[in-house]
Order: sequence, then structure tokens, then C-alpha cells
Amino acid sequence: MTQETTNEPVVTLDMLKAAFAMRAKAYAHMFDVLREAYGADRAVELIAESTRRLGKDMGKKFAHLGPDDLPGLKDAFIGGIPCSDQMFAPEIKKCDDESLEIQFHRCPLKDTWTEQGRNEEDLELLCKAAGAIDGGLFTEAGFTFKGETWTKGKTGCCLLRVEPGANAG
Repeated sequence: MTQETTNEPVVTLDMLKAAFAMRAKAYAHMFDVLREAYGADRAVELIAESTRRLGKDMGKKFAHLGPDDLPGLKDAFIGGIPCSDQMFAPEIKKCDDESLEIQFHRCPLKDTWTEQGRNEEDLELLCKAAGAIDGGLFTEAGFTFKGETWTKGKTGCCLLRVEPGANAG
């Protein structure tokens, strides 16, 4: 028996976790620099705008599902997250014609910030800044986004709440 080789790289869970850790560290460094220059509120605002724009770029691939195919959005969104169970542990709390609710029980960004020794206040601010990516993604796809990022005292991580968009019939 011969083993075929391809030119396609093999991405392992460890490699994926390392990529998310690098992204988390980049956000944390940007946050620190911007907070030193402008204060925490402005730092969060600037990072959130950047991540929202990234989300808008990502949301274009889901636009064919907007403004109201929530089951299709659920399948495409969750199905598009590599190693979603290991990385985010998503729980579909609700998916019907009125809303889609996904609770993430884990987040590789928050895990990295926790491992770095960030305090709960920093965690909350970093989650808020990074979490703006979801608002950009779902609104660009034509939906209404009403999610919540992690806050002190909560378990898990983000709760994504998506409803049909303004143009839903």
C-alpha cells in the first residue's frame, strides 16, 4: 500500500489553537497600547470598530441567507468554525423563525487572556472589543444582532442572539 501525498497543509487542533492565541495576544497588545494613549474606553471603541469591520468582511459569505433564514445561518455559521466543539463548545439554545441563540461555553481568545493573567476587568473589555466581530458579521449578512459578550460573574463566553433583519418579509 502506498501513501499519497498532497501539497495541502495539514492543520491540527494545536495549530489552530496557536493561531487563535496569536490573535488574542495581538488584540491584548493593541488594547494595552491604545489604553496607554487614549484610555480604556477609547481603546475598546477603536478595537471594536476594527473587529466589526473584519466581521463585515466575513459576513458577506452569509448574505444569501439573510434576512431571515436562521436555520440556514446556524448550519453555515457553526459549520464554518473549524473544530467548533473543541474551540468554542457552542450550544444552540434556540433556533426558530424568530431568533437564533448560540451560547459559546469556551473561547480561545478569552482562554489566552486568562492564561496571560489578565484581570476580570481587562477580560470584560477585551471580550467586548473582540466580540464586535459578531455584530459586523451578522448585520452584514442582513440579520439583526443582539448578542452579549462575557462579563464578570458569567460562566462560559459570548451569547450570540440573531433575529431576522429589517428587510424580513
